[in-house]
Amino acid sequence: MRKKICAPGAYVQGPGEIKRLADAIKDLSKASAYMIVDSFIDKNYHDAIVTSLEEANISYGYKVFGGECSKEEINAHMAESKDKEVVIGIGGGKTLDTAKAVAHYTDKPVIIVPTAASTDAPCSRLSVIYKPNGEFDQYLPLPKNPDIVLMDTEVIAKAPVRFLVAGIGDALATYFEAEACRKSGALTLSGGVGTKSAYALAKLCNDTLLSEGYDAVCAVKEGIVNEAVEDIIEANTYLSGIGFESGGLAGAHSIHDGMTVLEETHHLLHGEKVNFGTLTQLVLEDRDESFIKEIITFCKKVGLPTTLDDLGLKDVSDERLLAAAKETCRADDTMVNMPFTVTPEMIVKAMRKADALAKE
Repeated sequence: MRKKICAPGAYVQGPGEIKRLADAIKDLSKASAYMIVDSFIDKNYHDAIVTSLEEANISYGYKVFGGECSKEEINAHMAESKDKEVVIGIGGGKTLDTAKAVAHYTDKPVIIVPTAASTDAPCSRLSVIYKPNGEFDQYLPLPKNPDIVLMDTEVIAKAPVRFLVAGIGDALATYFEAEACRKSGALTLSGGVGTKSAYALAKLCNDTLLSEGYDAVCAVKEGIVNEAVEDIIEANTYLSGIGFESGGLAGAHSIHDGMTVLEETHHLLHGEKVNFGTLTQLVLEDRDESFIKEIITFCKKVGLPTTLDDLGLKDVSDERLLAAAKETCRADDTMVNMPFTVTPEMIVKAMRKADALAKE
């Protein structure tokens, strides 16, 4: 049995790291860079980003991200970046996934600079591709993880608290999906069966979220960076990133993918939809209701959506949920990693039960 764990070349976390971007480029022995920058970050941190490069005499290209990690967006940046040595993504998950895809197709190293701890995408050797209208298109497996992941905790703590909460929702799926893959013996996105270290990181991720998640959310609401915030940033990004990629994805993320066909959910962040997927997976696994309610209570406490109403799906019909569930059960999605066969009808029933438990 082949086991495999993957990780970025370097993971750096601390205050003020965005101002040391030139150092990261030099660590790769490069002298030019092409940056894809989220529009919000461009408005608020443009000078901090470019000053570091200009003071170090590093040539750069700079483009604002178009808003969707689509094939069209990726192709446009590929054309713009051809004369630069490093690709840098600065922003949220879709910005970062675009940068990773551009670096892959142009055979260049990539530096990932998340400006929120909203997903576990930064550390992974994966880009999630969407259609221009926001519907899920495909997973793009990459041959390697990012060369450097740079986490500026000051910037991340200033992001809207909703982003940190969404990251908690994405990370909360990590342990439960890894456990499902461990039981089924499924191959992970890293290309092998999960290692003991990957499962240990997934468990540490879960423990950290449940013990420090609420304190971190309260601190960020007050604009404070304390130990809880630092730990949750690491859990959302590194622990969940390694845990999902080398531990495996299963029901929660495939339910997220299926829900993207429901237009009412397009306003939600990735982790907000994944969170409902986690609750649905726990129901599918026939977990004890008291345990599921404990997880629901935590989710409500930190501000994650737990009901269909929260997702914008009030009075949604079974027919429309079934359409989403059929997408969830696509042969190329991760529901196949569950340790038992799951049908679309089972998913609809599980969604309804998770919704009912959250409303009790």
